[in-house]
Amino acid sequence: MFKPLVFIFAFLAMANGLIAQGDSAATAVVADTVQQATELIQPLAKKDFKIESEGMSLASVLRGAMGLLFLIALSVVFSTNRRAINWRLVTVGVLLQVFIGILVLKVSFFQAGLELVSLGFTRVLGFTQSGVDFLFNNMDTGTMMPALKSFAFVILPTVIFFSALTSLLFFLGILQKVVFAMAWVMKRSMGLSGPESLAAAGNIFLGQTEAPLLVKPYIAGMSKSELMCLMSGGMATVAGGVLAAYVRFLGGGDPALEIYYAKHLITASVLSAPAAIVVSKIIVPDREKVQTELSIPKEKIGANFLEAISNGTGDGLKLAVNVGAMLLVFTAMVTMVNFMLQNLLGEWTGLNAEIIALTGGSYQGLNLQFLLGYIGAPIAWMIGVPVEDMVAVGQLVGQKTVLNEFYAYVELAQMKGAGAFVHEKSVIMVTYILCGFSNFASIGIQIGGIGSLAPARRSQLSELGFRAMLAGSLACLMTAAVAGMYY
Repeated sequence: MFKPLVFIFAFLAMANGLIAQGDSAATAVVADTVQQATELIQPLAKKDFKIESEGMSLASVLRGAMGLLFLIALSVVFSTNRRAINWRLVTVGVLLQVFIGILVLKVSFFQAGLELVSLGFTRVLGFTQSGVDFLFNNMDTGTMMPALKSFAFVILPTVIFFSALTSLLFFLGILQKVVFAMAWVMKRSMGLSGPESLAAAGNIFLGQTEAPLLVKPYIAGMSKSELMCLMSGGMATVAGGVLAAYVRFLGGGDPALEIYYAKHLITASVLSAPAAIVVSKIIVPDREKVQTELSIPKEKIGANFLEAISNGTGDGLKLAVNVGAMLLVFTAMVTMVNFMLQNLLGEWTGLNAEIIALTGGSYQGLNLQFLLGYIGAPIAWMIGVPVEDMVAVGQLVGQKTVLNEFYAYVELAQMKGAGAFVHEKSVIMVTYILCGFSNFASIGIQIGGIGSLAPARRSQLSELGFRAMLAGSLACLMTAAVAGMYY
């Protein structure tokens, strides 16, 4: 189990030297073309944290490596067959994650390219506003009434637009080509089967029920390990539509902040794909012969591009309504649970006063946030989160797992706006941790969604549900540990 870590340390030592050599040449090449993106990407609101990131250092690399070792060891604990674990695949997968992280977060040429993609992403995001203005602006004043400037009328329309755009790109065959290229890299480097490579790459852009459509003909014949990989990839990543919504409300309407968070959320989606493969292959290793064919079914999601847009819009509307309904219910449930914990149990036992004294007023008594924060704090510290912020990050990790990632991101936006974080590094790392669908509700979503494509596998999907959620959560934590090495 320690062999992968030896390779990782050697790789990081070599990469650290290459970064310095490559930066000067790359900067000269891209300086003019990315000036606008570079100017916009720099400022992160000072109110979001108190201490700026110190950048990549030996201490940050060691903390990140320790976090990776901890998460790999935790995955081994839950493995169904420890002797069958393919340590070559684990080593290559972690190195691939680290290598991609170095390229996009530290090498100027690739960093500038990502910043341009992020700038383009936020520009497309801005197009949604024209549709929102048309529907909700006052016809006399031409502006939106203050009562309508809410999550439902500003953020959720983004989900609908990006769902329609994704559907159009899929119809035109553009998305399949990008997915195929990424799948080919993962298949060749990690020795994966064709179907699981396609599904893992597809999950970077599509949701946990849409990506399986790329491998629909193969699901019925998948091995247990391949099925686990398919489910884990869906748990560890998010759909493009909701990613766009996260960018919108984390940025708070500030173009510079939207580009900043777009950069990190896009990186998180890419890095989590190999991480999900690594964890899933540790928990449920391959023991059967796998399918080697790598081809995308030539299914269309509409007879023409208008039908594709229409279908995507309908799917996006269902997703937006579902997200809004879940947030409404979960927020109400949290308020109810907090009332019982804080106003009844906390007051009756006197725990509220003790908690206020213990936390210096950060928590106003016995509530769900306090409990989740202290349960998740050790895990947050183990992956490299500074000790001052480990309870706040632990709270968000718990909320994401117990409730969902959308609720946790809304809470993150409120917490960083209130100055709840000491370190910039913590804000960045928790952004990566939350970027995945791994929560209890997603188990049911996957059983229903993937089960409808292959009804005969429904019982096995149910059997793997909890393990897939665990793998998705560990993969997101691995991605955060890797990102933390560079900040």
